Amino acid sequence: MSGMVSTKTRYDAVAIALHWLTVLAILSLLAMGWIMTSVPPGSATQFMLFQLHKSVGITVLALTVLRLGWRLAHKAPALPDTMPPLEKLAAHLGHVGLYFLLFAMPLTGWALVSTSPFNIPTVLYGLVPFPHLVFPAALGSKAALNADFVNAHFIGVWLIVGLVAVHAAAALRHHFVLRDTVLTRMLPRFGPSRPGVAEPRFRHGESR
Repeated sequence: MSGMVSTKTRYDAVAIALHWLTVLAILSLLAMGWIMTSVPPGSATQFMLFQLHKSVGITVLALTVLRLGWRLAHKAPALPDTMPPLEKLAAHLGHVGLYFLLFAMPLTGWALVSTSPFNIPTVLYGLVPFPHLVFPAALGSKAALNADFVNAHFIGVWLIVGLVAVHAAAALRHHFVLRDTVLTRMLPRFGPSRPGVAEPRFRHGESR
C-alpha cells in the first residue's frame, strides 16, 4: 500500500518481518493446496494437510491485519524519483490488489469450510479450536453457498499466483536491470548498520 511516504530508504524491521513471514506462509499454502488435492481423498495425510492449510490460512489473515495496521501507522519509503508516474500507479494498484487477496483468500477459505457438508471442525495447529462462520438462511442453502465460495477461492488462487509473480518480477527488474533500491529496502539487513549512511544508488554498468 502506498499513500503515506517519506524520505527514508528502507522499511522498518517490523514491516520487513511481516512481509517475509507472509511470503513464506503464502508459498506454503500454495504447496499444500497442490499436494492435498493430489493425495488419496479421505486419507490421514489429506486430513492433516487440510487442517494445516486452514491453520496457516488463518495465520495469513492475522498477519495481514497486523501488516495493514502497521502500514497505516508508519510511513513507507518513497519510490525512486526515476520511476514514471504510470509505473508508480501500477505499483500502488498491485499492492492494493495483493492486500485485497490476502484478506479475500483466508475469508473465502474460512467460508467454504464453514458451509462444507462434511462439517469438519477446525483446530489451529492441533491446539486451538476455531469457530465456523454463521450464515443467515436468507442467503440460501449451505450447498449453494459452498459452491460459490469454492469457486471464489479457486479463482483467488490463480489471481494471487499471477500478482505474486508480477510483483516478484518487478522487484527483480528493479534490482538487476534498473539497479535501484526498490528490492533492497525490503530485504533484511544483516550485520551492524552505520547511522547516517544512506544506501548507495547504482547507475547502469556499475558493479556492486
